[in-house]
Amino acid sequence: MREKIIEEIDQDTVRWDLVIEARKKWWDLQLREVWHYRDLIAMFVRRDFVSRYKQTILGPLWLIIQPIMTSLVFTVIFGNIAALPTDGLPQILFYLSGTVLWHYFSNCLTGTSNTFIQNAGIFGKVYFPRLVTPISLVISNLITLSIQFSLFMVFMIYYFVRGADVHLTPWALAFPLLIILLAGLGLGFGIIISSLTTKYRDLNYLVGFGVSLWMYATPVIYPVSAIPEKWRWVADINPITPIVETFRLGFLGAGDTSWLRLAYSGGFMLVVMFIGVLIFNRVEKTFIDTV
Repeated sequence: MREKIIEEIDQDTVRWDLVIEARKKWWDLQLREVWHYRDLIAMFVRRDFVSRYKQTILGPLWLIIQPIMTSLVFTVIFGNIAALPTDGLPQILFYLSGTVLWHYFSNCLTGTSNTFIQNAGIFGKVYFPRLVTPISLVISNLITLSIQFSLFMVFMIYYFVRGADVHLTPWALAFPLLIILLAGLGLGFGIIISSLTTKYRDLNYLVGFGVSLWMYATPVIYPVSAIPEKWRWVADINPITPIVETFRLGFLGAGDTSWLRLAYSGGFMLVVMFIGVLIFNRVEKTFIDTV
């Protein structure tokens, strides 16, 4: 939708009318309009974070408990029973580094994939740029990421003091870029799925299963160096692989990455975002008739 403000001025009065028109061009993204609604984004961010833990006993403590428990399970199953290598890093620290990033990406993807279905009621009553809702979810998940990243830093400092071979490298400066790439990929894939689920509800059931499979195709529980050569191409085409490996190389000193691989992830993210926004804007015109 497009907002146009018409001002009529005469000698005595000033009248303002708000006219809402349908977009006629499918490539009309209206990103400036989203920026005008930044106050609404901030309100949705607060709502998403507060409502998530409103009726829980431990509240935000789950943000700490979840990655710790996940990393412990990975340590027992994949580190001790399966004996997967961790590039010489302490096992729980290795798994925690992958878990923190993966949780942010998966939360962004699964959260935004339900945009149209979960917000059909408000979308049918009030006008605002629909992209505001998935963008607010991505931003609210940054709060979770910041808390879990702080937890990871506590573990890293602990093992560093204990004499483990972990150390910062210049790649740690790329951390903001890594977050942007994860946010863009999660948002892009999420809004594509959200747009398709307005007609094909089956996709809604496949999202959780697909994300779980994707995690095993990403070096979260194993390093890239442990992948056999004949299967290395699977990791190479995965846009999340360079992000996880760069994070480990930057903060733990072990990993395999390059600027070329990060450029691949960045290009992949831009393409997915562009396609996702186009499909999202096209579907929002008629989704209320099918949801």
